[in-house]
Amino acid sequence: MRAIRIYEFGGPEVLKYEDIPEPQPGPGEVRIRVIAAGVNPMDWKIRSGMVGEMPLPMTMGLDVAGVVDMGQGEVSFQPGEEVFAKVSIGQGGYAEYTVVNSAQVARKPKSIGFIESAAIPTAGLAAWQSLFDIAGLGKGQSVLVHGAAGGVGIFAVQFAKWKGAYVFGTASEKNEQFLKSIGADEFINYKKQRFEDVVGKVDVVLDTIGGDTFERSWGVLKPGGFLVSTVARIPEGVPDKYGVRAQTLMTRSDGEELAQIAALIDEQPVKPVVTTVLPLSEAKKAHEMSESRHTRGKIVLRVAEDPQ
Repeated sequence: MRAIRIYEFGGPEVLKYEDIPEPQPGPGEVRIRVIAAGVNPMDWKIRSGMVGEMPLPMTMGLDVAGVVDMGQGEVSFQPGEEVFAKVSIGQGGYAEYTVVNSAQVARKPKSIGFIESAAIPTAGLAAWQSLFDIAGLGKGQSVLVHGAAGGVGIFAVQFAKWKGAYVFGTASEKNEQFLKSIGADEFINYKKQRFEDVVGKVDVVLDTIGGDTFERSWGVLKPGGFLVSTVARIPEGVPDKYGVRAQTLMTRSDGEELAQIAALIDEQPVKPVVTTVLPLSEAKKAHEMSESRHTRGKIVLRVAEDPQ
């Protein structure tokens, strides 16, 4: 089968498009014939060595949508079922086939295709786990989403609005109407406005930016509020200083939560946003685009033609 592999850590040029043996499922695993693979910032961070040393060679990719091909042992899916999943690092989503533990898999949303479904797992789970599992965001509360037009931010805005929260979103000016259309109550142009001057005090901050944006976010939380960052480590003692709580997200694979997200998408209050679709062979270009940090929504690699 064809796959994207790395034999060393480095820039996009280390991505190799090549033939490798098809993987075989182990006990409790299903094999998925991949139709589409989502591209995430974590992909190029892994490729560049930012995440740490890992066994090489490695097949890249974390997010897949496709069709179950086979399973071994007690699994929840039958051959022919259309599914999506966040696979573990090294299992390889950028490939024509991948194997994954059955518990990490969910039936893909019925109302959308494989391309859009492949855009969901990592970003959707990151937003869900940040807002609900960690911060406990609820109806009537307020949330500030930094990087609201990015992969995680787009889901966070929609999930928070669905939950009944008041949503502030930061992004560049070109994304104002888009973010309002998906549920942002107030848009903040980070290039022209300081978010501290707009939001007052909020219950939750979801930071996908880090750096100065992360540092300035402590001051806009209500007492007892929650700061969740997808990119920054929480400095010791700082949450106590502000009387708030904080946690760095480590997104976990969870088939049950993916199934909840799929149900929301089929009910229509939430939609994935894919702005670029490239063939698997152009993974290098996809990484270059993702690494620029200026893309709206998600980049997806088309691995095979939609069987429908």
